[in-house]
Amino acid sequence: MAEIEHKPDISLRLLEIFGAMMRCETTVEAAEQLGISQPAVSNGIRQLENQLGVTLFERLHRRLEPTEEALLLFEEVRPVFSMLRNFSARARSIRHGTSGRLRVISTPPLGNTVAPMALARFLKDRPDVSVAYDVRRLEHVIEAVQSGAADVGLAIALERHPSVNVEVLARTHMVALVPKGHEVAERQEVTVSDLTEHGFIGLEVESRMGQMLRDAFERDGMTYEPRVEVRYCATAAVLAGAGVGAAIVDPYSAAYQPSEGLVQLPFQPPCEIPAVMITRKGVPRSRLLHGFIAELKRAVGDVL
Repeated sequence: MAEIEHKPDISLRLLEIFGAMMRCETTVEAAEQLGISQPAVSNGIRQLENQLGVTLFERLHRRLEPTEEALLLFEEVRPVFSMLRNFSARARSIRHGTSGRLRVISTPPLGNTVAPMALARFLKDRPDVSVAYDVRRLEHVIEAVQSGAADVGLAIALERHPSVNVEVLARTHMVALVPKGHEVAERQEVTVSDLTEHGFIGLEVESRMGQMLRDAFERDGMTYEPRVEVRYCATAAVLAGAGVGAAIVDPYSAAYQPSEGLVQLPFQPPCEIPAVMITRKGVPRSRLLHGFIAELKRAVGDVL
């Protein structure tokens, strides 16, 4: 049985040299296009011819003219060159953070306010970027980031967590949203005593901010007894805007409450609210994520 001859695999580099020679008239031009030396081009063509067992170029009037075989083979590999160009362009866009997919998850206070502003700016000059965006409760945000289902999470009233990285973006305080015409609307600040006297919209004590609010009442020796109790600050802000009563909410929800019938006042005693970014431990940040974080910090600064 005749022994089967095994030719070595043809490298993409040799095909790249072949493609440059098909587009250029001389090895010098091909070398300039590829950024290599003229002898490297000549050696590459000879190596490719040896591997194929086909003459690709013939010297004619001081030029290398492609043979009929070269023309036929060039048509076969032309799609490869297109794929390589697309691959290189894609790699550059990923490297510069202008292409890819970003997965963002947030709790409502930032997810319905600051994050959309940051996302709009982030996507403006990135037509090749797609985003998966979701607004969930805090436990779902932490779980998504920890499992890798999300690249970044956003939340408030969280200082640290053993399963994820927590980075503070800004620190501010809870505020009072008071309907115009309310008994305390003309005051310089709203106190626990004011709320106790006139009734208020509170937050569920099972939530982090609800617990903070109850602690504020206990520090001032008052019983935490809201007239209306809700889970989310956004809901409390909507009810305040409808004239139900005064509400104590985070400043992000307050800033984006569209009602003109509200007055925003400082709340005493102060309840500090950190706005945080949550990322997965041990995973480096992509350029895409770095770009979004920059816009996120800018948006937080604009709101505050």
